[in-house]
Amino acid sequence: MIELTYRKAGLIAGFSLVVMAILAGFAYGFAMQGMIVPDDVDTVANIQSSMLLFRASIASFLVIIILDVVIAWALYFFLKEVDKSLSLLTAWFRIFFAAIFGAALLNLIQVSLLLNGSDHLVAFEQTQLVAMVRLSLNAFNLSWAFALVIFGCHLLSLGYLVFRSKQIPTIWGVMLVIAGMCYLLTNFANLLLLNYEAYRSLVETYTVLPMVVGELGFGLWLLFKGGLPDTEARRARNLA
Repeated sequence: MIELTYRKAGLIAGFSLVVMAILAGFAYGFAMQGMIVPDDVDTVANIQSSMLLFRASIASFLVIIILDVVIAWALYFFLKEVDKSLSLLTAWFRIFFAAIFGAALLNLIQVSLLLNGSDHLVAFEQTQLVAMVRLSLNAFNLSWAFALVIFGCHLLSLGYLVFRSKQIPTIWGVMLVIAGMCYLLTNFANLLLLNYEAYRSLVETYTVLPMVVGELGFGLWLLFKGGLPDTEARRARNLA
């Protein structure tokens, strides 16, 4: 049986966070953004002409969900000595997010089925097919926004734990709290404002950078510094 040490937990969480950032950049930043455009007919045409890329984005999102569960487990172990109850709650927030996001992902699978060219789809007129695709994409976006509100709560509690930890630089706790607030702001706006699309680019101009820096920066710290002898010595002195 392999013993999980703080260094191993830091490596697992940090590596998973970095891989997740790469996959998210590919799936959402590259694949989805390139295919989904304001015009519904063009969106359908883009997905049909790049079906392999669309399915690759779905597969990437699935790997992200798996990594979320792994990260929740590793961070619980890494931070449980700060506050075991809050660390457990933080882990559950991330697992709850992963579950909702997994359900949201079913909408993209439905889009893939609608546009795979199967013979039974001839029963639908093109206008009906386009409408169903747009409905599924909207359902995915709103379900994901709902999940990201939960993820924002995860980052707030994680940031508080990191801020209280004596072995992690305080700046990462602050950055994670800011990132969590940005997630809550953008996704509550997405859920509540009917005309959010008109403001999306403006809102994301000010919120994307703190979210990326907070999560990816903390992941890199865990990967290269989390649980190393110097941080472990600091942890031991503070527990003494």
